[in-house]
Amino acid sequence: MRIYALAVYLFLYIPIAVIAIFSFNAGRYAAQLQGFSTQWYGKALSNSFVMEALQTSATVALSSAILATLAGTMAALALQGVTGRPRAIFDALLYIAVMVPGIVIGISTLIALVTLFDWVNPLLTALWPTGWSAPQLHLGRGSLIAAHGLFAMALVVIIVRARVAGMDRSLIEASADLGATPWGTFRQVTLPQIFPAILAGFLLSFTFSFDDFIVAFFVAGSETTLPIYVFSSIRRGVTPEINAIGTMVLAVSLLILVVAQSILQRGQRKGGGRAA
Repeated sequence: MRIYALAVYLFLYIPIAVIAIFSFNAGRYAAQLQGFSTQWYGKALSNSFVMEALQTSATVALSSAILATLAGTMAALALQGVTGRPRAIFDALLYIAVMVPGIVIGISTLIALVTLFDWVNPLLTALWPTGWSAPQLHLGRGSLIAAHGLFAMALVVIIVRARVAGMDRSLIEASADLGATPWGTFRQVTLPQIFPAILAGFLLSFTFSFDDFIVAFFVAGSETTLPIYVFSSIRRGVTPEINAIGTMVLAVSLLILVVAQSILQRGQRKGGGRAA
């Protein structure tokens, strides 16, 4: 079993290690290692198209993560009061949203948005004053934020709800017995206990949105995110610059995931300490 596990990990991570190593290639060809150099990192960071795509990805990821965190946290708190069959239905829908392949989410989101735009745009034109150009809804940054926010919301709900289920309920009951308002109890008792899960959900939502290609490919419209730029570039051939971009994205994503996991574990240990 140890040998099998080692073989699986090598199969997963050796290609990633190869990309990271070849990103320091001094030559112009990605498959031929001709010395070590960091020149491709400098070229990637000075490429205006890369920086524009990076800005788009960061803006979309930040906006969708905030949207997913706010909506997901409220949904997780609301679901604590749902029991029985409705609770099972909501749980199934949440896990289905996480398990559905990205290409299905991308196609269905595209169809839903196009249908919505076909209905709303003529209505805006009809209601807009004569002589003025009516605003039109279209695929772009807004559709990216909405699609990624909805997808990541299910992830936030799962993370926050697990923390809510494990927190010390006696503190909430004691706060209510002492005359605190529901908002005061939430702000001073509930929020500090679930904040690590909220922050972890935000970081994971940001990572999933920033790294997403499949959903963005369908709903981005004229916008170009960093994964879309990389995909367009490798169609002309893989270069050490692409390897450098991939390595930087990988490093940032791993850092965010490690921070999110450490926050979750620290929150669980604190919650366990309070309960004890």
